[in-house]
Amino acid sequence: ACACPCAAGSRRPTSPAPERVVISAILSTYNRPDFLGRVLWGWAMQTRRDFELVIADDGSGPETAALIERMRGETGLDIVHVWHEDRGFRKTEILNRATVIAQGDLQLFSDGDCIPRADLVATHYELARPGRFLAGGYLKLPAHVSSVIGVDDVKAGRHAQLRWLRRQGWRPGRRALRLTKSRGLATLYDALTPTSADFQGNNTSVWKRDLIETNGFEGLMGYGGLDQALGYRLENLGVKGIQARHRAITMHLHHDRPYRKDDVRRRNREIMATIKREKE
Repeated sequence: ACACPCAAGSRRPTSPAPERVVISAILSTYNRPDFLGRVLWGWAMQTRRDFELVIADDGSGPETAALIERMRGETGLDIVHVWHEDRGFRKTEILNRATVIAQGDLQLFSDGDCIPRADLVATHYELARPGRFLAGGYLKLPAHVSSVIGVDDVKAGRHAQLRWLRRQGWRPGRRALRLTKSRGLATLYDALTPTSADFQGNNTSVWKRDLIETNGFEGLMGYGGLDQALGYRLENLGVKGIQARHRAITMHLHHDRPYRKDDVRRRNREIMATIKREKE
C-alpha cells in the first residue's frame, strides 16, 4: 500500500549500471532547521559535488523553507525541496514523492539529523554495484557532543574526526573503529563484521530502477522499521546489501523521539513479518 505512483514489478535479471551514474541524495526532515543547517553544510563539503540534493519534508514550518532557500545561495548546492502539509507522521509518503521526483540513477538516502563525512558521496559512487544496495554506517552522538558541533566544525570535518570528538567528551568504545582513517582497515572491518547489511534510511544507496520495482516505502507504516521493510522488499527481488558501515559514514545528532509509539511499532513489525513471509 505504497503512496507513490510507481508501479510494482516482477523479478528480473540484473542489468548493468549506467555508464555515467547520476546520483540524488534524498534527506528526510521535519521541523529541525537547527539540525538541517549543519547537515546541509556537510553535504556542501563533499569531495564529490556532482549530485542532486532532494529534501523530503514531512510538513515543516516556514523556518525550514527559509533555511533551504538561504543555503542554496550560501552553498551552491542543487537543492530540490519536496514538501507536503503537516497531517501527522507521513514520512513514507513524502519519501515516495521525493524518489519519483529525484533525477538520479542512484538514490542515496539519509536524514536531516545526520551529518555526512566528506567522502560519503564519493564512497557510494565507488562501491555501487548493479543489482545491489549499499548499506552505510552511522554513529549516534551524545547530546553534549551534538550541541557543540558548529558550522565551522562541519566545514573543517571535525564532526567526524575521532580525536576531536574525544576532546569534546565522547567515549565511543569499539564504535571508534568506524572512524578509522585507513581505507584498507575499513574495508577489512566491513568484511569481518557480523552485522548484516540492512537498509537503513540514514545512509543507504539503491538504484532507482530497483526501488521502483519494490513499489517504494510502505505507506501503512509509521515510525520504526519503515526503511528495513523496504530492504526486505529489495531482498525479495534478489537485490542484496553490500556492507559499508566502516567506509560510508554519517554522524547522527542526538534528539528525543516523542513520536515513538509502541502500538505503531507492533503494527510495523507485523507488516515486516508479512513482507518476509509472503515475499511481497
